[in-house]
Amino acid sequence: MTDQSPPLTGVIAYINLEGAAEASALYQRAFGARELLRLPYKDDDGRLIHCHLEINGGNLMVSDFFPEHGFNPEKPQAYTLHLQVADVDAAWEQAVKEGLEVVMPIELMFWGDRYGQLKDKFGVRWSLATTPKA
Repeated sequence: MTDQSPPLTGVIAYINLEGAAEASALYQRAFGARELLRLPYKDDDGRLIHCHLEINGGNLMVSDFFPEHGFNPEKPQAYTLHLQVADVDAAWEQAVKEGLEVVMPIELMFWGDRYGQLKDKFGVRWSLATTPKA
């Protein structure tokens, strides 16, 4: 499979984690991600050297760790992937159904969005929000 999409611009999150193929499957179920490109590593252990996902119109890149090439396992820290969605309650319900853990329940925030945070089994923190219509 080749990625035939136009060149990407802007800041794109690229995360390394143990189980990139499993993460892709989870993000497809939990967030409606579409896998645009999958490049398995040359060995037979199922690791992905690169996976391009589109989630809600944005791009996310994921890959496994490759200690044999200097990319050692590290725990995620100090970042949150944010999804601005049309219906935060529906998106939240689907993500929780797929096993994401509630970190901060949805509530109306001082800036006007209904907002909450979740964490997936890989340790990645996600925030979801909807700006209510006036």
